[in-house]
Amino acid sequence: MGRGSTFSRLLLGFLAIILLCVGILFSLSFFHLRSARIESRMQALKTQAREMAYLATQSSFDIIPRSPGQSSSTEKLMKWKADRVYKEYNAYIIVYDLNGNQRTYYNEKTLQDESMRYLPSQQEYAGYLSQVIQGKEIVVQTQSSTGPLFTVIVPQMQSSLLYNRQTVTGLVLIQTAAQTVHASYRDLVWQVAVAAIAISVAAVLAAFLFSRRFTRPLISMEKAANSMAAGDFTARAPENGTREMRSLSASFNQMAEKLSSQEQSRRDFVANVSHELRSPITSIQGFAQGILDGTIPKEEQPKALSIITDETHRLSKLIASLLSLSRMESDETSLNYSDFDLNERVRRVIIACIGKLEEKELDIETDFQADPCFVHADADQIHQVLVNLMDNAIKFTPEKGSIHLTTREESDTVIFTIHDSGCGILPQDQPHIFDRFYKADKAHTTGKGTGLGLAICKRILEKHGQQIRLVPTQSGAAFEFTLKKGTKTGGKHASSSESQD
Repeated sequence: MGRGSTFSRLLLGFLAIILLCVGILFSLSFFHLRSARIESRMQALKTQAREMAYLATQSSFDIIPRSPGQSSSTEKLMKWKADRVYKEYNAYIIVYDLNGNQRTYYNEKTLQDESMRYLPSQQEYAGYLSQVIQGKEIVVQTQSSTGPLFTVIVPQMQSSLLYNRQTVTGLVLIQTAAQTVHASYRDLVWQVAVAAIAISVAAVLAAFLFSRRFTRPLISMEKAANSMAAGDFTARAPENGTREMRSLSASFNQMAEKLSSQEQSRRDFVANVSHELRSPITSIQGFAQGILDGTIPKEEQPKALSIITDETHRLSKLIASLLSLSRMESDETSLNYSDFDLNERVRRVIIACIGKLEEKELDIETDFQADPCFVHADADQIHQVLVNLMDNAIKFTPEKGSIHLTTREESDTVIFTIHDSGCGILPQDQPHIFDRFYKADKAHTTGKGTGLGLAICKRILEKHGQQIRLVPTQSGAAFEFTLKKGTKTGGKHASSSESQD
């Protein structure tokens, strides 16, 4: 899938979540506001009913004489009130006494309204009256032939001077069609809908900007990854965006840096292997061809054959070193742990190298602080480390020089040090001495080794969970490595799992 597809899915996911949340919020808000609006309308109708009940009570005390057919001032006020209630709430008012007699405050518009011609039955009135006498206010929804109605009923209270209390003398009924009440909150639908649309648009815009800000570093990282997959290890991801994206980009770039370094090491390795193999093969091929075509005289042929033999040995040693390093790095070699005397191994290595030492008239000095000095390791692997270090020291120590070997114990660790009196290692070469095929002499001079010895030593000790390092000295070069201290009675262990000890 492409970047656009990924971005689209992410954006659509955001939009779906946002629209779902807005829909839920819209529904909750609408129902809440509708309930509040209905409650407010019912409270307003109750207030109007209470005021009408008060006026009805006052009209019963109206003693101002009036002409036949002439209404009192209170009744005029009640009619005005009924007209106002009809205009504002599309409702009509009926005042009942306790006997069920009614005074209806209709106006002409009310009489023409089909929805206003429903009156409660005697049974309904009796039910209302039984509650109103107790001083209760009633809000009910009833059904008429024209549709549902909302009815508000409040008691008409009159103070009794004799008993110093209020008594119920009747009730006031205000009735309005349900659709009238419903119409009062229909505008809420538009208000809430407009608000929901505005919120949705703002949320979609914010989601789009956030998604772009979130995905832009990912897209850049994808481009860098594709470039690396194509072989360009110089590609890097920009470290911008959120804190998490910056951290991810930094980790990606760190990985890219390591891959670039490994790729460079691989190329150097291939180039070095090619060079190291080419030199002996060229010599073998040249001398062999010279012998075959007679270019080399017969009296010189034994010398040529000797060179061919030496180059063959060199080639064999190089291949053996490559195989050994390959097995070490692929974890194919298991470690057979045992407790053995490190000093004894050092002596064996010295004896094996005695010919080379005498050839260059080198002095060997040993300083074994503890003798015997037992270590817990793979004896054969450590023997190879000692041989490689000794060969290195002999190779770079001038004639009549010296090599100093020491072993010492520190707590549960044994430290071995080899120090030669050679020319030492230049500061610019020191960080690379454990790299494969690295040589201080850049021309890879023939006879100076393959550049694999120290790399093999480092890998062997790493498999033991130990380390080897270059020790700073005033002259020559010194290397030291550590091993786990062993016991004199320790036996051999077949498993390599103890490398985790």
